[in-house]
Order: sequence, then C-alpha cells, then structure tokens
Amino acid sequence: MSIVRYAIAIIAGVALAACASAPREPGTPLDTQYFADARFAPPAVRIDAADVFALSPPMRAYLEGEIEPRVGKRGRQLALLDALYTQGALKLDYDTAVTRNAAEAFAARSGNCLSLVIMTAAFAKALDLPVTYQKVLVDDVWARSGDLYLAIGHVNLTMGRRRTDEGGFGYRVGKKAFESEAMTVDFLPAVDLLRMRSYPLDEGVIVAMYMNNRAVEALAAGRVDDAYWWAREAIVQADDFLVAYNTLGAVYRRHGDLDRAEAVLRFVLAREPRNPQVLANLVTVLEAAGKLTEARAVAVALAQIEPDPPFAHLRRGIAALQAGDARGARDWLLLELTRAPDDPEVHSWLAMAYLRLGDGASARAHLALAVTNSTTQPEHDLYAAKLAMIDRAR
Repeated sequence: MSIVRYAIAIIAGVALAACASAPREPGTPLDTQYFADARFAPPAVRIDAADVFALSPPMRAYLEGEIEPRVGKRGRQLALLDALYTQGALKLDYDTAVTRNAAEAFAARSGNCLSLVIMTAAFAKALDLPVTYQKVLVDDVWARSGDLYLAIGHVNLTMGRRRTDEGGFGYRVGKKAFESEAMTVDFLPAVDLLRMRSYPLDEGVIVAMYMNNRAVEALAAGRVDDAYWWAREAIVQADDFLVAYNTLGAVYRRHGDLDRAEAVLRFVLAREPRNPQVLANLVTVLEAAGKLTEARAVAVALAQIEPDPPFAHLRRGIAALQAGDARGARDWLLLELTRAPDDPEVHSWLAMAYLRLGDGASARAHLALAVTNSTTQPEHDLYAAKLAMIDRAR
C-alpha cells in the first residue's frame, strides 16, 4: 500500500538516487572531511534521528484503542493495515509538500510515501513485528521545484512474523496464529510487484533518505543553513548513501562554497564516474567558479552519457512560449508529456500554450489534469484557480 517517494537535491541540473558505496566497517570513525560546521548557523529546527520512528502519545493511544483490539481476529499485520489504511478513521491524505516523521505524519493525517512508510514501520515495531525495507527497481519519476530537479524513486516495506515462545510462528490468540509469513506494503499492484526486482535497504538508509528529503525541502525553501544540517545528518546516518553527498554539494553551491561543492561532487564521481546527475551538478559548480575549460570537458562527457536529460523539452517549451512561439512551445511540451504524462507543471504550461493558440477547450483539459495530478495543496489551489479563470471567461 505504500511506495516510498524520496527527493534528491541538485544544483541546476538533475539528480538521481546514487547507488550506495561500501558501508563503513563497524568501529571505523566517520570521515568528516566534507563537513564545514563552522560555516553554517545552527539549525532552526530539531534534527535528531531518534525522532524519525518515535511514537507520540496520540499514536500510542491509537495503537491501544484502534489497532490492538483488532489483533485477536486479524493478526498484527492486518490489524495494523486495517486501522491505518483500510477500515481506520485516519483518512490519510497523500501530500508531497513536506517529508514528515512518524509522529508528524500521524498528527497531520497526511504525508508523502516515505512519511507513510515510516509511520507504518513505527506502528509495526510497536507491535513487535519485524520490519524490512526494499528499494524497488523501477524507472524514477521526475519533478521540479524551482531550480531543483527531483528524482522520485520507490521503496517498500515488509512486515514479517516472529517465532513465538510456543515454538510456532505468529502472534497467537488462544491456539490460533493469524499472521502470514510476510506482508509487503506497497502501492504497486501485486502483479507488477512480482515482476520488479528489488534489493534490501538498511533502516539507517531509510533514515538517511528522510534526512536527505528534509535537506532538499529546506534548500528549495531557501533555508540553506537548515539544509546543511539535514544533509550532514543524512551522511552521519548512512555514510554510504551517496545521494546525501550530492545534496551536500548542492548546499555548498547555494552557500557560495564552490571549492567544497566541487570536492564533495568529485568524491561521488570517484565512486560513480558515469552518474549524469552529479556530472551536471559539477558543470554548474565549475562554471560558477570560472573553470570554464574544465566545465566544458565535463559537459561533453555528460552529453555522451545523457544527451536528452529529464525536462529538456519542458525547458525548450517554456523558452519558446516566452519568445512568443506558442506553436513551437506546444510541440515541445507535447514531447515532454510523452515522458512525464502525469506531471502537473507540464500540463499547466501546455494549457498556457493552447490559450495563446486560441484553443480554450484544450487549455481547460490540461489544466484539469494539472489539478488532478497535483500532489501538494498549494499546487492544487494554484492550478484550480487558473482553471476557474478559464471557466469564467467562457
């Protein structure tokens, strides 16, 4: 029932979830050479990994009042899913505006998929259910937030069962055990899930993903100091999660620490030399630093690896529209739509192109799709207001 979507920060190019490098050996000290704590003000918010899965008092009350009473008839796994997603009174909403920890998602009754998986895991662990996480190997979905491009990947959650004192399996009520061997919580239809490859993720990586998301969101909001501390904590939690270093490079770029940005991006490239997103980030850093010859060389390498990056057609369509070429803009945006058919921003710009061409019906249809596909309340309200303006003009 829940697929995780996690955001990865970039500078002005694109970013994709980098593969993890070899994990640090137990007892080996963390390499802090890429940190620069003294350059940033203390965070304005609490940043503590212990908060990610912590149950709040209202969550404990819900556990005792709504979930545990169902266990006798349904078993712990189904009792949890019924209370949270099927028959429960939470009425959870999907909202990508912010990544929330378990308690925040429960209080808000909403969250992105990573938030909902974290909240589900928190309840599962409170029920003494073993929890594992998997990265599902599907094509990443792309989104934009200002000059940050976000790659959205997929992670799911599996709840297992534990051997009981009686020697059997499952949470026993009387002489019956109601729990299955394992239950995967995922948004993908089961038939699709069976065809997908996946690999396990340590919970430390899930926490790092959460921290990285918060860093991206802070960076998009212009809170560079907070973004640094979130990215730093992501690395502390899983220093083999290279995405967090890419985010840290984006933070340094925004902060004007170009040498540090270059150093951390080259650290990632030493492990993933063909990572197009990190190469794109490095190009912008080198250009900002005036290292134009090096920037051109990296750009050539990038073009060979990724000649047609995500949202390239969208950028061309916007440029054409701003230049007064509505027909050309429409054609570029229709091309982008073949790659991102559900992206609300593409539909919104396409609606504008159709308006310029005098095709109000098509403009209305694409704005309606933008409203339908919106994943945050402000985004939904913006496109709904535009749609209302078109309706009033009819």
